[in-house]
Amino acid sequence: MSKVKYFYDLLSQPSRALWISLQLGKIPYEDCPVALRKGEQRTEEFKKINRFQKVPCIVDGDFHLSESVAILRYLSDKGLFSEKLYPKDLKNRSRVDEFLEWHHLSIRYGCAFYFARLWLYPARGLAEKPSAEEAAKYRNEMENNLKLMEKIWLQDSKFVSGNSLTVADLFGACEIEQTKICNYDVSKKFPKISEWLARVREESNPFYDEGHKYVNKLAAINAKA
Repeated sequence: MSKVKYFYDLLSQPSRALWISLQLGKIPYEDCPVALRKGEQRTEEFKKINRFQKVPCIVDGDFHLSESVAILRYLSDKGLFSEKLYPKDLKNRSRVDEFLEWHHLSIRYGCAFYFARLWLYPARGLAEKPSAEEAAKYRNEMENNLKLMEKIWLQDSKFVSGNSLTVADLFGACEIEQTKICNYDVSKKFPKISEWLARVREESNPFYDEGHKYVNKLAAINAKA
């Protein structure tokens, strides 16, 4: 039986979350990196792989699938995803799904939009660097969601869906880690999130650090700029 092909770029937050999960679960797959910075996702060849021309995506035989949460559920149903990270038990899985559904328009929206407007778009020549006033607006929108995360998801538990690491933690953590490229230090205002990130990293290393190598490199370069 052929392995599932996984197309990804570790600068992509959901790509990174799935990549770390696959490593932790020792899940066999065919490694298919896609260099977004080179525009490899915009080729006609890649369009045949994923009609949306984004990562992550998978190819399983003649079946093509995009969207990170759809991918993890597909792999789980095929018995190709870690049950520890994405539980089979209905209630435990529903708690993980609850966060995954919530984070799209909260943590992911806030952090990804902040990252895109402050660094990604200006770096690629797609937009001017925002003014101090605009940057403050984007930061406030992001921080409103970070406040909710501390208040709701990290109030009484070590991880977002209980006291064990799940894929939900990896999805959330990868979004927040991305903001380091913009010189944002989450620990200054959100100690619970900072402590949680340290727990997620500890539970998922060495793959967490490996997955964030490029993010950390860019963050170090921008910190000196």
